[in-house]
Amino acid sequence: MDFSREFIALACDKGVLRFGSFITKAGRNSPYFFNAGLFDDGLSFRALCGYYAHAIRSSGVEFDMLFGPAYKGIPLVAGTAIRLAEEGVGLPFAFNRKEAKDHGEGGTLIGAPLAGKVLILDDVISAGTSVRESVEIIRSAGATPAGVVIALDRMERGKGALSAVQEVRESFGIPVIAVATLDDLVGYLADSTELAANLDAVKAYRDTYGITSGR
Repeated sequence: MDFSREFIALACDKGVLRFGSFITKAGRNSPYFFNAGLFDDGLSFRALCGYYAHAIRSSGVEFDMLFGPAYKGIPLVAGTAIRLAEEGVGLPFAFNRKEAKDHGEGGTLIGAPLAGKVLILDDVISAGTSVRESVEIIRSAGATPAGVVIALDRMERGKGALSAVQEVRESFGIPVIAVATLDDLVGYLADSTELAANLDAVKAYRDTYGITSGR
């Protein structure tokens, strides 16, 4: 089992990935729902950050440091930096706060100064707003966005023909690395006797709203 499937198995076990009938922000009736906020204990969150570290190292993307956008990116960037350090890759990291502080260190950035090629860590990309804000923060510091790492790529069209992930790739010219994709989920369901009953609904949803290619 590769790390993408191991991640999906963990997400199902933790209830992070659930199956049924869910209305998305776009008003679509989705047969599955993903909520990374439910990796809410030390053991599962450590595993999640290990999958991020694995996806980053497997991607071959070049970068000098990590950045986590508030709020979900904050624990992700700290946890992934620790997991990478455990693998012998010690890197600086930073994150932002939503509200500027007028005392102490001040400003909105916490951690290492943004410099060089900066890899952004977030849970998912829905509208791309968080990525856009992160890119602006990184560029305004004189650094360069190196890419974005997310847990799950739904591979789903937005308002046009492109998915949110493809729009980010096109708009900013940076790679998006996903720990797992909708195709990985379909493959996992096809091999799971326990969850196979959800396969047809997920495939039908992909046929209706999916993009033609994840790359």
